[in-house]
Amino acid sequence: MGIDSTLVSEHPFALDGKGGTARLVVRHHRLPNGLELLLVRDPIAPIFAYQTWFRVGSRHERDGITGIAHLFEHLMFNQTESHPPGEFDRLIEMAGGDTNAATWADWTYYRDNLPASELRLAVELESDRMAHLVLGDKQVESEREVVANERRFRVEDDVDGFLSEEMFRIAFTVHPYHWPTIGWMRDIQAITIDDCRQFYRTYYAPNNATVVLVGDFDEAAALDLIGQHYGKIPSSQIPPDRAPAEPEQTAERRAVYRKPVMSDKLRMAWKAPPVTDPDHVRLEVLSEILFGGNSSRLQRKLVSDGEIAASVSAAATPFRDVGLYEIGLSLQRGKASAEAEAVIVEELERLKREPPSMEELVVAQTRLETRFVRDLRPSGGKAEGLGHFHTTFGDYRALFRLYDGYRSVTADEISAVAARVFDDRRRTVIIAEPDPDAAPDELDDDEDTVVDGLTGDEPTEVA
Repeated sequence: MGIDSTLVSEHPFALDGKGGTARLVVRHHRLPNGLELLLVRDPIAPIFAYQTWFRVGSRHERDGITGIAHLFEHLMFNQTESHPPGEFDRLIEMAGGDTNAATWADWTYYRDNLPASELRLAVELESDRMAHLVLGDKQVESEREVVANERRFRVEDDVDGFLSEEMFRIAFTVHPYHWPTIGWMRDIQAITIDDCRQFYRTYYAPNNATVVLVGDFDEAAALDLIGQHYGKIPSSQIPPDRAPAEPEQTAERRAVYRKPVMSDKLRMAWKAPPVTDPDHVRLEVLSEILFGGNSSRLQRKLVSDGEIAASVSAAATPFRDVGLYEIGLSLQRGKASAEAEAVIVEELERLKREPPSMEELVVAQTRLETRFVRDLRPSGGKAEGLGHFHTTFGDYRALFRLYDGYRSVTADEISAVAARVFDDRRRTVIIAEPDPDAAPDELDDDEDTVVDGLTGDEPTEVA
C-alpha cells in the first residue's frame, strides 16, 4: 500500500466554459512529505499526460550560477543510480510515448505522454530521477558542453535570440528576470559539481514539486502507486524566494546594434503586470485587438496594408512578478524602424483616447476564449495549464479565473490599461540595423519569418 494522501481541494470545470458536456474535475492531493498532486481523470482516449513541475527557475539563481536551472533540465535526462545515460528516453519511446522538459524564469517541468497501460513506468522513472540522480564530473561536463553549444546557437549566432536577451538585460536592473534562462556563458562554464549537488538537494525535493496527471487512469490506483514511489523521498529546506522588486522605471531605455541582417529588427517593451493581476487579462484583450489575426489594427497598418513590416507579433510575459509587454517586428527591406515605431506609438495613443468598438472587443474576446479551450483539449494541454498556474502562483484555479476574465473586460478598461501600461517612461526599445560590413553569406534574410510569442527569453527545452 502507498502512503496516504490528503485531499486538499477539488474543482469542476468544462472545456466549453459553460458547465456543459465536457465536464471534468481537478482533485488536489498532498502527500505527508509535501508532494502535491493534481489529478484529472479524462478517459476520452487511452492515454495520459504525466508532468512534474518544480518551483525553481532562473529567478532562483544568483550571479555566478545563472543557467543552473536549465543545466539541470539536461542533467535529469542523463543518469540515475538505477538507469544509465539514455535509458530514460529509450524506455519511454519503447513504451510508445514521448518525453521532454522546459525551464523558464519561474519554473522547470518534465513531461511524459504515454499509453494508459504505462502509468507505472512513468511513476517509477520520474520518482527515481527526483531522488537518485548521479552527479559526477562525467555527467556535469557532458551536459555543460551541450548547454554551451545551445547558447551559441540560440543567442550568440541568432539575432532574434540576442535581441530577446538584450531586452530583458536592459529592461530589468535588479530582478533576476535581468538574466537569461539559458544563463551567461561565463556562468555556464564556471558552475561546479558542488553547485549542482547543492542545487539538486535543495530544489529537487517533493515539497518543491507538483505532479500533474491527466488522462485515462484509476484515481485510487494512481494515488497508491504515487505514494509507494514518492512517499519515502525526504523533503528539503526550501529557501524563501527573495527576488528583489524591480525599481520603477522612470525613463526610456534604448539600444541600437549593427547585426548581419537584411533589414531592421525592432523590439519595443513596457513593464507589464503579472498574470494574476486583473490588468493582465485586459492587456491580453488589448493585444488581440492590435495584433490578433490579419484583420487586427496593427497587422493591417504594419504588414498587409502598410507593407512596413514583413512580420509582427506581441505578447505579455506570464510571469509571477512584473514582466514585459513586448512587440517585435522584422521590417521590410528599405523600411526604417523609426517608421514602424511611429505607427505603433500613434495607435497606442489613439487607444488611450478612444475605447475600441464593441465589434473589436467581442472578436478579441472570442479569439482568446477559443484559443484557451483549444489549448486545453489535449491531456498535455490541461496538465501544462494546471501545472504552470499552480507552480507559479500557488493555485491551479487561477487558470480558470483567467478564462472567466476575458469576457468581463470592457472597452473603457482597455483604454484605461493602455494608459497605465504604455507610458513612455517605462518603455525599452531594442533595434538591430543591417551591418554594412557583413559578408553576404552572413546575412540573415528572414522577411518571411514570423516573430512569434515574443515573451522574451523563451522557455528552454531539451530536444
